[in-house]
Amino acid sequence: MESILTWITENQQMIYIVILMIFLGIEVIGRVPSLLHTPLMSGANAIHGVVIIGAIIVMGKAESDNYPALILGFLAVILGTLNVVGGFVVTDRMLDMFKKKK
Repeated sequence: MESILTWITENQQMIYIVILMIFLGIEVIGRVPSLLHTPLMSGANAIHGVVIIGAIIVMGKAESDNYPALILGFLAVILGTLNVVGGFVVTDRMLDMFKKKK
C-alpha cells in the first residue's frame, strides 16, 4: 500500500493532467453535433497511424527478453491497425451515402 501512495505522490502532476484530459475529451466529444460525428471519428481513427509507428519503434528498441514490451507493442500494432482500417471503412461508407444513385 505504501508503494502505491509513493507512486501517486511522485506522479501527481501526470495524474492531474490525465484526469483533466479525460474531462476535456468528454466535453469536446459531447458537444459535437451528430451530423459531424462520423467524419470526425473516422478522421481521428485514421490518425492512429501514429500509434502503429510508435509501437513498431518500441518493439524495435526493446530487448529480446523484454516480453511485456514486445507483447504490448504487438497488441498496439494490431489494435492500431484495426482502428485505422475501421476509420477508412467508416469514411468510405459515409462517402457512399453522398454518391448519386444510378
